[in-house]
Amino acid sequence: MAVAWLLVVVAGILETGFAVCLKLSHGFTRLWPTIAFASFALGSFGLLTLSLKKLDVGPAYAVWTGIGAAGTAIYGMAFLGDVVSTLKIVSISLVVAGVIGLQLSGSGGH
Repeated sequence: MAVAWLLVVVAGILETGFAVCLKLSHGFTRLWPTIAFASFALGSFGLLTLSLKKLDVGPAYAVWTGIGAAGTAIYGMAFLGDVVSTLKIVSISLVVAGVIGLQLSGSGGH
């Protein structure tokens, strides 16, 4: 089951990649960011799909989206000029805390 959770984490990181590349593609008008978006998305969905063979869908999906959302927000603030605010940082922290709480909740998987 640890391997399945590792797949979810990597899938979440790839979700961050596809979200960032989606912005950089400028509506799919730039070739390389569009290709990167498609690659990251395919990898992310593929790994999530594999992990769901062993894990419950609710916690796995929440962890996947949480990593993607927090990662994308952090990347945007660090590298894309997104506004940094205390409320954003607290909110990202709450997302991360929720993801950790869900994993610790004892999702038994199948």
